Amino acid sequence: MNTLKTLGLFGGTFDPIHNGHLRMALEWKQQLGLDEMRLLPCHQPPHRDKPGRSSEDRAAMVRLAVEECSELTVDERELRRDKPSYTVETLQEIRQEVGADVSLCWCVGMDSLVTLNQWYRWRDLLGLAHLVVAARPGWGLPLTGEIPDWVAEHKMAAEELHLKPHGGVVVTEQSLLDISATEIRHIISVGQSPEFLLPSAVWHYIEKAKLYQDPGVGS
Repeated sequence: MNTLKTLGLFGGTFDPIHNGHLRMALEWKQQLGLDEMRLLPCHQPPHRDKPGRSSEDRAAMVRLAVEECSELTVDERELRRDKPSYTVETLQEIRQEVGADVSLCWCVGMDSLVTLNQWYRWRDLLGLAHLVVAARPGWGLPLTGEIPDWVAEHKMAAEELHLKPHGGVVVTEQSLLDISATEIRHIISVGQSPEFLLPSAVWHYIEKAKLYQDPGVGS
C-alpha cells in the first residue's frame, strides 16, 4: 500500500510559547515520521478566557521560536479570524486545501482529550483528521463515559497514520517537559527571569515589548 503525506498540526494559545511546546512538537514530528509539523496559534480559544496578549504578539513569539528549527513551521490562519477558533472549522479549511489523500494529524495533550466532549462538533473531528495524544507512562482516562468508549472504538497504531487520511486516535508517550505558560507569566510578573524555559529570542521579545509585567493580566 502506498504511504500518504502526513501533516501534523499543533494548536494552542502559546501565551507565551515555551520549550515544552517546542519539544513536544518536534518529538511528534520525529517519532511519528511526519512530513510537516505546523504550530497554529489561536486567536480566541472557545473554552477559556481570551489571552491577555494580542494575537500579533503571540504570533511573533511563535515565529521567533521556530526561526532556527527547520522541522517546525507556523500556520497563522486562526489569528486572521475575528471569532473563536474552532478546531473542526480549521480542519475543514485545511482539508479543502490539501485534498483527500493527505493524512492530517491534530496533536493534543492528554488534558485536551479528557475534555474533548466539550469541543464544538467534537464527533466530526475524525471525519477530517486523526487525533494524536501525548501522554506520560501510566496515563489514564476515566474508566467510563463517552470519551473512553470513543477512544477504544477509534484507537489505532501510529504506523497507520501513514496509510489513512483520517479516522484514528493515536497515543504517544513523550518527554513532556514540566513547563507551563502560567508559570512563566508569573515569573515575569514578579520581576524574575524565565530564561531556559523558553527560547532566548522569545524572552528578548517579551522584555522589549514589556509583556506579562502586570500579574493581573491574562490567565
